Amino acid sequence: MSASSISPGSRGLHRARRIVDLGAPYALVTITLAVLAGVVILLWAGQDDVARWIGSGFALAMAAYTSVGMVRDLLRGNWGVDVLAVTAVVSTVAVGEFLASLVVVVMLTGGEALEDYAADRAGRELRSLLDRVPQQAHRLRPGTGELEEVPAQSVRPGDRLLVRPAEVLPVDGTLLSEQVTLDESSLTGESLPVTRSRGQSVLSGSLNGGWAIEMMATHIAEESQYQRIVALVLQAQDRRAPLVRIADRYAVPFTAVSLIIAAAAWAWSGEAGRFAAVLVLATPCPLLIAPPVAFLAGMGRASRGGIIIRGGDVLERLAEVKAVAFDKTGTLTKGEPSLVEVRAEASYPREEVLRLAASAEQYSSHVLARSVIDAAQESALVLETAHEATERATHGVTAKLPVGDVAVGKRSFVSEIAGPIPPVSLSGGELAVYVAVDTTYVGALVLRDEVRPDAAATLRQLTGLGVVETMLLTGDAQATANHVASDLGIEDIRAECLPEDKVRVVQRHPLRAVMMVGDGVNDAPVLASAYVGVAMGARGSTAASESADVVVMTDDLTKVALAVSIGQRTMSVSRQSIWLGIGLSVGLMGLAAFGFIPAIAGALIQEFVDLASIGNSLRARTAGRAGTPRPYTNEIAGADSLPG
Repeated sequence: MSASSISPGSRGLHRARRIVDLGAPYALVTITLAVLAGVVILLWAGQDDVARWIGSGFALAMAAYTSVGMVRDLLRGNWGVDVLAVTAVVSTVAVGEFLASLVVVVMLTGGEALEDYAADRAGRELRSLLDRVPQQAHRLRPGTGELEEVPAQSVRPGDRLLVRPAEVLPVDGTLLSEQVTLDESSLTGESLPVTRSRGQSVLSGSLNGGWAIEMMATHIAEESQYQRIVALVLQAQDRRAPLVRIADRYAVPFTAVSLIIAAAAWAWSGEAGRFAAVLVLATPCPLLIAPPVAFLAGMGRASRGGIIIRGGDVLERLAEVKAVAFDKTGTLTKGEPSLVEVRAEASYPREEVLRLAASAEQYSSHVLARSVIDAAQESALVLETAHEATERATHGVTAKLPVGDVAVGKRSFVSEIAGPIPPVSLSGGELAVYVAVDTTYVGALVLRDEVRPDAAATLRQLTGLGVVETMLLTGDAQATANHVASDLGIEDIRAECLPEDKVRVVQRHPLRAVMMVGDGVNDAPVLASAYVGVAMGARGSTAASESADVVVMTDDLTKVALAVSIGQRTMSVSRQSIWLGIGLSVGLMGLAAFGFIPAIAGALIQEFVDLASIGNSLRARTAGRAGTPRPYTNEIAGADSLPG
């Protein structure tokens, strides 16, 4: 998402649009209440006929207004929940219960207003991100050191910035001051402040502590961590969840049961009013209100934990995940391989092999490139500039350097240039990067990437959440993959995979509901094609984040299990709220069928059913929080105590 999409003007338009959206249901319920009050006054003044015509006419007009959307749904083959609402209004008017029909209309319009109010409360964590986007930055002019205030969007890498106490860091950067205490809760969900020292990275969106600091910008605003979070949140808010589809799963049987009870009450009593009284209590507000409130609450909970979930449909799929596939480098491992050894051929010194490899790797986006470059710089080697460079994603890079064409990458890639190359012997957890100059193989770099300390805990938590199979999909050598998998207890290992191989494995998996977790450019295709794609976005590529359904914005693998927990909890709460509303409505319909609840009283009682459904749906805001009740039968002890 570009910077313009999160500019002040765009945010103002976003807020204005939200106010208009909120105003529509509030205006309808206000008008309906005014009409109801006028009808009551007319009845009190003895103008019964006028009151009847106004009340009945307005109720039928609102029924016709609702019917427009209902007919569109029916023409699309969707038997929605509006059928009951329209039937209730029409039937109460037909039997002369025009006051009850007005109360039903109040309930329908009020239900929309209550839904928006509850959604506003449930989604406030998402919107609070927009309110914290830094607009200004204090830049120190080069040479003079004079302070100038500039728009955050105009900051460029290399600019020196001053951040005052209690200000939000405008861009990602490197700390120039000796030390700083930062509140990173909006990024990580961690409430405790963190301390950063000179030379360490600091992230936009962090709140500065009690003294002014200096930092150097490393990214422009729209590429900084906080702006990426905001962009993903805006995308998530624009993606419509299949809420109507979820409600409609229950609409047909609920409508049938309601009509049967109403017809039986009419036939048994011989009173048409019983038919109307039953249908008033069958008005399906709980079906309409419960899912969207629960979904927005779940997405808000995820956002507080540093997890961006791109829509309610993703929450639903997260709840169904049964198998999880992991990339290796940067996902199950730290993603920061260190150079162990340079194995040079006899004709080339080790330092020269490393220098040429690092010179070529300057033009690679692969995660290993940074490790090779860092190793060369630590040895004070001077890197060369290429006249031309080409990268084949996940395979390697070729660069035209003064000494010749240098190829760096996998053995199969370098063999295409230098001919057959014998594999380098490796120990567990090691991997090799092969190097050739022109058509001559000159050596290999051996690196090791350690398993992340939170990887084993994440796998245990996923098992506790009902995941029955875990896989390792990696482009690395079989020996390296086996070492990582054995440390974590993963039995299904697919090594030396190309991006298309990963896509094939995920799409053809018998369990279908496969979640893929990755972070690199090469993971983008499989993240897009998996049932649920999860990108580790803290250090991962933009391509991976943009193609994924879920983006973990912190460097914490356990957030993957938390995302599944939130999905399960949200769907559980949503269904509980629907069944709570249905159960209360059916019980009250039974009482109305025997004449214990007249139509006007039933319309008022139904409002409390709506409130009960909304209140229960808001429990999704605590999804995954430590100490909450165990919401799933397949959880292991302690699964509710996931971090975040």
